[in-house]
Amino acid sequence: MTSPSPIVSPSENDGRHDFDFYYGHWKVRNERLKQRLAGSDEWETFEATQSCRPLLDGIGNLDDFATGWNGGFRGMTLRLFDLQARQWRIYWASNRSGVLEPPVMGRFEAGIGTFYGRDIHEDIPVLARFLWSDVTADSAHWQQAFSTDEGASWETNWHMWMTRIAG
Repeated sequence: MTSPSPIVSPSENDGRHDFDFYYGHWKVRNERLKQRLAGSDEWETFEATQSCRPLLDGIGNLDDFATGWNGGFRGMTLRLFDLQARQWRIYWASNRSGVLEPPVMGRFEAGIGTFYGRDIHEDIPVLARFLWSDVTADSAHWQQAFSTDEGASWETNWHMWMTRIAG
């Protein structure tokens, strides 16, 4: 029989509160590269809404993304804080696949959240990177990039600018 993992003493500065700013309702302006990993520089812009709430006494959160773009779709992000590793694991799923995609993992340092993970885009293995920056009480910027050369170069393919919805 294996013994349970030791309980980690909570610390206000261990990273578990990094996404507390995101609780609530947001208007999202999206800019998405039309074709990824194809040398494209054509972007499309669309609006969405997002709502985020805490889970598991604050060591996790869940957000719901809704847009009418491209025929409309819903997505969700599940973020869980690994107490031992002191880093976040971020998972995405949408109503287009119903599958929880592989996580990106990382943390915030000096006000920038950097998260990496392995994925597949149209049968091409990629290293994915999420960056969170310009975080305030009422706004934030998120971007996604892919690398096919283990991070030597990156193609940013999605930006989201969030603005808090009052009330």
